[in-house]
Amino acid sequence: MPKPVVREEHRRRRRPTRSGTVLSGSAFVDAALRLLREHGGAGLTARRLGLVLDCDPSTLYRYFRGMDDLILAIGDRLIGQALDGWRPTGNWRNDLRTVGLRIHAAYTAHPQAAVLTASRVSGRANELAADEAVLDILRTAGFPLPDTVRIYHAFIDQTLAFAALDAASLALPKQSLCSDEEMWRSTYATLPAEAYPRIAEAAPLLASRMPTSAYPTALQMILDSVAAQWDGLGGRGDR
Repeated sequence: MPKPVVREEHRRRRRPTRSGTVLSGSAFVDAALRLLREHGGAGLTARRLGLVLDCDPSTLYRYFRGMDDLILAIGDRLIGQALDGWRPTGNWRNDLRTVGLRIHAAYTAHPQAAVLTASRVSGRANELAADEAVLDILRTAGFPLPDTVRIYHAFIDQTLAFAALDAASLALPKQSLCSDEEMWRSTYATLPAEAYPRIAEAAPLLASRMPTSAYPTALQMILDSVAAQWDGLGGRGDR
């Protein structure tokens, strides 16, 4: 049975640890991101967190219900970084594009953390703010509620799916990542046209495009689709 989380007003350690660290939930998230960056998911343990923060590993439970709760907080931190400084412009298409690119960039900037968190639902403050923002962009533009929810669902799932896919590649050992990217030039580019005519004709373009993220293109396609449907319905939303 998980231990009860200490109430917020009692969480912060009054005095720094011997190394000068003032413990807080945010400090644990910072340390966790560092461990994920340096050691991957297998390196994120209460013992390692205790070493990084110069505290007993059990101190984690003053701030989180357990490691899974910490992982949800990490995901919420990434979404918060994505929204930091963003303000809606009133142009639904540009606003959705900007939010999507920001979320994708925030996750891929921390690939090891993204692998653990992109598929999770935390219900925390930053996640709620992002959901509210996307829904408000669409409703303010005049989209009916059923269409708003449908578009939101496709938009956010596509964004997080690409974030997870691209992060998983970036989280690979450098040698494996380079090997995968080289495959487009060393294998696909040398396939015989007699057996693989379509791959052969596309090989140079595949070699240049496939190592990069398809998310900007996929995002453009979904926005084009929404705009076309909206125009067909006589919508008034800005393009």
